Amino acid sequence: MLELDLTILLASIVAVATPVVLATLGETITEKAGIVNLSLDGTILLSAMVAFAVSYESHSLFLGFASGALVGAAVAAIVAVFGIWLGQSQVAVGFVLTLMTRDLAYFLGNSYTRLQGPQVSPLPIYGLKSLPGIGPIFFNHSLPVYFSLLLVFICWWYIYRTPAGLTLRAIGEHPEAAFARGINPQRWQLVYALIGGALVGLGGATFSLLTKPGWGRPQGAEGTGWIVLALVIFGGWHPVKAVIGAYLFAFLQVMGIYFQNWLPGIPAQVFQVAPFPLMIFALVLTHLARNETFAAYMARLRLKPLLEFLTGQAPSALGKPYRRN
Repeated sequence: MLELDLTILLASIVAVATPVVLATLGETITEKAGIVNLSLDGTILLSAMVAFAVSYESHSLFLGFASGALVGAAVAAIVAVFGIWLGQSQVAVGFVLTLMTRDLAYFLGNSYTRLQGPQVSPLPIYGLKSLPGIGPIFFNHSLPVYFSLLLVFICWWYIYRTPAGLTLRAIGEHPEAAFARGINPQRWQLVYALIGGALVGLGGATFSLLTKPGWGRPQGAEGTGWIVLALVIFGGWHPVKAVIGAYLFAFLQVMGIYFQNWLPGIPAQVFQVAPFPLMIFALVLTHLARNETFAAYMARLRLKPLLEFLTGQAPSALGKPYRRN
């Protein structure tokens, strides 16, 4: 029977969550700017396939990650152009793109199925990996994992502690007021859509080059894009809260492995799909947190901190294309 080692468990959660963290931060930035990119599920698959294929052919992990980021940015650019300048429904365009990119990934990646290709190697940080407690959990991983951890702080600091972050929030909340102050909302929405899409692409590349090395059908990342969209809502469009949700999702995935060994009589598929309905339940709680009656009930149970965590507000201009008068 598989024994539960807390240090190994926490280190596994940090590693498994990496692609989800990258994609979640990317979508948070995009939606903070007022753009909804619904193409994430297909984008992650296509960027995973392209990253693996490029790395396999070039023998370069750097080119693999770069190509994955470019794929993510390119798909996001389509959503942004159709939504910002052509006035089309961002939800409709994104939904069509997620289906198209998914099928494109399977079609173009057919010749790379089940091939042994390059993958990211661990890069322990000398001196820090031996720290008691946190060393093996945070400092015994690879570069993409370290980057994802650092990016959480960078995103929070940029959004809430810099003038540029104030501009980002302004164009997502009130683009008309931002324009009155000399800011071009359409240009900056495109910029942040590209940045967010690139991070989603990096998340896809991390899947095929680190978390689940290789390419196949199924690849193992199916459904992740929808989870990322749910995590952004779960986190109230706040990067740190959304990332906490990503680690919670990774915890459920990792625990599913242990439960399969502890409870062999239960079909493995039950533990594989369990994280998804649990995330739906979390979204229901997020919705209820905005209800005054439910809020009063939570306060009586002394669960006000949980209520405050679950409470968040979408950017006012989210999904609404800005038009100059």
